[in-house]
Amino acid sequence: MKFWRPGITAKLFLAILTTCIVLLIIMHWAVRISFERGFIDYIKRSNEQRLQLLSDTLAEQYAQHGDWQFLRNNDRLIFEILRSFERDNDHEDDHAGGPERSMPRDRGMSNSDGAERGIEDDIPPPRPPGPPPPPHGWRTRFWVVDQNNTVLVGPRGTVPDEGNRRAIVVNQKTVGWVIASPIERLTRNTDINFARQQRRTSWLIVGLATLLAALATFPLARGLLAPVKRLVEGTHRLASGDFSTRVTTGSQDELGRLARDFNLLASTLEKNQQIRRDFMADISHELRTPLAVLRGELEAIQDGVRKFTPESVLSLQAEVGTLTKLVDDLHQLSMSDEGALAYQRTPVDVETLLEIAAGPFHERFAGRNLNLSLDLQSTSGRVFGDPDRLMQLFNNLLENSLRYTDSGGQMQITSTARDGKLILSFADSAPGVSDEQLTRLFERFYRTEGSRNRASGGSGLGLAICLNIVEAHAGTIHAGHSPFGGVTITVELPLEGEQSREV
Repeated sequence: MKFWRPGITAKLFLAILTTCIVLLIIMHWAVRISFERGFIDYIKRSNEQRLQLLSDTLAEQYAQHGDWQFLRNNDRLIFEILRSFERDNDHEDDHAGGPERSMPRDRGMSNSDGAERGIEDDIPPPRPPGPPPPPHGWRTRFWVVDQNNTVLVGPRGTVPDEGNRRAIVVNQKTVGWVIASPIERLTRNTDINFARQQRRTSWLIVGLATLLAALATFPLARGLLAPVKRLVEGTHRLASGDFSTRVTTGSQDELGRLARDFNLLASTLEKNQQIRRDFMADISHELRTPLAVLRGELEAIQDGVRKFTPESVLSLQAEVGTLTKLVDDLHQLSMSDEGALAYQRTPVDVETLLEIAAGPFHERFAGRNLNLSLDLQSTSGRVFGDPDRLMQLFNNLLENSLRYTDSGGQMQITSTARDGKLILSFADSAPGVSDEQLTRLFERFYRTEGSRNRASGGSGLGLAICLNIVEAHAGTIHAGHSPFGGVTITVELPLEGEQSREV
């Protein structure tokens, strides 16, 4: 049985969506807790205001009547007072005044009429059986007690000690208290229904927000991971050997830079693959040519077509020498690539070493009607390097020019010191090469067309070996057009003080 394994798009989508859902739920509960606490605090403050108004009104009534006889067992009077508060609140924007406006007025009573008459006028007619309807806005039970804590108005039973109390003060003397039971949760049906409605609305908002988050997250996840998918597909093709694979780079962010690096890697692999193929083809060709000559010579001697003479032996030895040099060059090149060549570095006077290397070539250049000249202008041409490897570098460059320069031409070697570097220039005469060929002169087994071909006897590895030697000395080497119509090879080596810091 196979289980569904989500891809990176599904994982990112689920991660973003889950984060949104968790945040929405946390926000929902935070809003709910804040609402409930705020709502209860609002009710508390509202009840405290009513207690204060009720205590002030009862203080005025007590001052008029002189005792609590008018209030005993008269719950309806309290409710009428509270209802007058609500009526006045409905018109508070149109009227102003003190607490006097919130109490029921005595019908034709004055302080001189006597307490007994006032009691008769203020006491409403007996209420019908059953408790009076609760006042609007009042959400807790409340009591009115006299100075002896005797309940005047309110439910029969124990008065809570932790309730909210407001003293009824007349002439700076406490004559009673208005007490309300503490509120810690919603008790009225209207408040509970309102809270439930808010809770349902809040959950509905959470559901709609989750749906919108899902609709927005899915295309966002796909858009963010589209470059990653292209890179994944390109990597699969690259791993299967398709080095021509490229991916589009549509952004300048990290993914865009990664795509450009991927294309650079694919281009490098494609180039290296082509170099490897050319390298193997060139090696096989270089080995096949002298071997074919040797085989033909030996078969001719064996068949009696050619006699076994010293001349034939010399011919065979020449082909063996070609093979030996090719193998030696390959071995040396492979060792230099791996860094296995031993470099014994000492301070070297390069110009003196160059004159020594050019000494044996003067006669060879003259034998081909070529002029070899040296123009060494540097007064301090010392570098920190291996004299044997530098000698090999100069011999390869002189040998390369000797082989490929037409008769009657010249080669000029110059040296200058500039910006902490020793600059050596090897410029020969025709034939020259094209710009495209100049960029490939240091490739292995590469030969240009025309006179610079295999007929001259070169293996195409000399300049590649020169490149490795120069780089091992922390220098640079490049080719350019010569003012004499041929090729100029320029070698730049750091002088002794500079090079010792770089190596």
